[in-house]
Amino acid sequence: MAFSGFTDTSAPQPKKDLPRISGSEAVIRSFLEEGVETIFGYPGGAIIPVYDALYDYRDKVNHILVRHEQCAIHAAQGYARATGKTGVCIVTSGPGATNTVTGLADAMLDSTPVVLISGQVASNTLGTDAFQEINFIEITNSVTKWNCQVKRAEDIPEAIARAFYIAASGRPGPVVVDITKDAQNGLLDFEYNPIKFIRSYQPYADIDNDQISEAVRLINLARKPMALVGQGVILAGAERELQEFLEKSGIPAASTLLGLSALPSDHPLNVGMLGMHGNYAPNIKNRDCDLLIAIGMRFDDRVTGDPSKFGINAKIIHMEIDPAEINKIIYADVPVLGDVKQSLPMITERISKNDHSAWIDEFRVCNNIEREDIIEPAIERRGAHLRMGEVVDAVSKEFDDAILVTDVGQQQMFASKYFRFKRTRSIITSGGLGTMGFGLPAAIGAKIGAPERDVCLFVGDGGLQMTSQELGTIFQSNVGVKIILMNNGFLGMVRQWQELFYNKRYSFTELTNPDFELLAKANHIAYRLVERHEDLDDAVREMHSTEGAFLLECRVQREENVFPMVPAGAPVHDIRLE
Repeated sequence: MAFSGFTDTSAPQPKKDLPRISGSEAVIRSFLEEGVETIFGYPGGAIIPVYDALYDYRDKVNHILVRHEQCAIHAAQGYARATGKTGVCIVTSGPGATNTVTGLADAMLDSTPVVLISGQVASNTLGTDAFQEINFIEITNSVTKWNCQVKRAEDIPEAIARAFYIAASGRPGPVVVDITKDAQNGLLDFEYNPIKFIRSYQPYADIDNDQISEAVRLINLARKPMALVGQGVILAGAERELQEFLEKSGIPAASTLLGLSALPSDHPLNVGMLGMHGNYAPNIKNRDCDLLIAIGMRFDDRVTGDPSKFGINAKIIHMEIDPAEINKIIYADVPVLGDVKQSLPMITERISKNDHSAWIDEFRVCNNIEREDIIEPAIERRGAHLRMGEVVDAVSKEFDDAILVTDVGQQQMFASKYFRFKRTRSIITSGGLGTMGFGLPAAIGAKIGAPERDVCLFVGDGGLQMTSQELGTIFQSNVGVKIILMNNGFLGMVRQWQELFYNKRYSFTELTNPDFELLAKANHIAYRLVERHEDLDDAVREMHSTEGAFLLECRVQREENVFPMVPAGAPVHDIRLE
């Protein structure tokens, strides 16, 4: 949409003595008004005025020069997910802008607040196929929460204020502000007014007391309930409210991939991860539940499997901030619209204290089966080759309270299941879009956002090569990311499907890899190779004690598979241990 200024005003405001500045400087000063400390970006012709203005604010804003615009978005995502703040990036027009579309789509599906400022050709050349012109607004309509194009300098502050409010409020998401070059060069009397209300936009639904009452009734009646914890709990900052609800109700809780770390791994009511490669107990017990309480999750197909058989014997309570998610995939007997930080305490206050210990014992029996058949063999030091599970286990033990970042694939599933989380915002991964190459730039953003915490990136040899140019960003910006490379010489997850469902026809999934040691050394990153069980612990300790970035290459078993696994299209209770 074109932005022409539409602030809600009820009365004329008295005039002030306002500084007269350029539109490009207004961009930077608007960022400062929003508390922005870090920007990820890549310069180019149509955004040069903003970069020129940024030159005078180098002591106030930390700009991270990435090596590819897609990585600017992924780094901003990592920053947002680690800090709870809105990530910010700036890119130029044409290919600079279009290179960000994958990251915008990833942020949209995973509800990550990001504000992207894209440069655009001058307004008098729009529609002429000018050099590096592209209709970025139309391109990004389906992958943004909101977007606009600004053609006048005086509209820049309000457009940015609106962008930050929309990106972070309600269900978060990415926003694009496309600014023409003449708007960047134009002059305006600068005044910034943060936006807290937009008449046509209602990010938070009023909580219906009748819905709360019905949810309370079902919870009090349930004999075999299970809570399904999604990232909405983390986005709402409702981790304490979740624990209070679970501990009063005595209900076991399982997490989606993005909901991991909302509840500590060792919490007695934590029964594991849901979904295709989740834990055995919560998936197998899905069939036996009489009540499923979905808290800030959207019933993704990787969680539900066959939706017609999901929770087939259960009533469903769906606690969700986005009304578009209600009944989209799974019918909710009781929808509870609203921010779970507000709705959860309303339910907790009114439910009865209950004892579900016998029901929880059933989960323990199933988890013991998985531990004996799957987990212990995966983490034990046996066989000729390193296993991904033992590597994750070793790193998790050494790095006691790290942020886990993963790329996409087999290492993602092993790391998510075997890494132990003590506090919230401790996992950053690509969920809905499953973007290979996400991990390295996201880890950079996470470490810059949370410099006091260790950041451990697990990445496969395929995923690392998709964005390996960002090793240069690590070198230039001195980002202390610990990279654990699971090198099996394959696109491992695709190969697993080819093995299980395509008669081992490994069609173009085997990789001939570069020398990763030389890549690390070229970017002045400490490196070590591990191939033997007996060297693993020492290598992990060396990585931990080394100041700055480290690349630990682990040559792992080439044809290892991730289990348990729900076959595609099957109900989740049809989860297979082998």
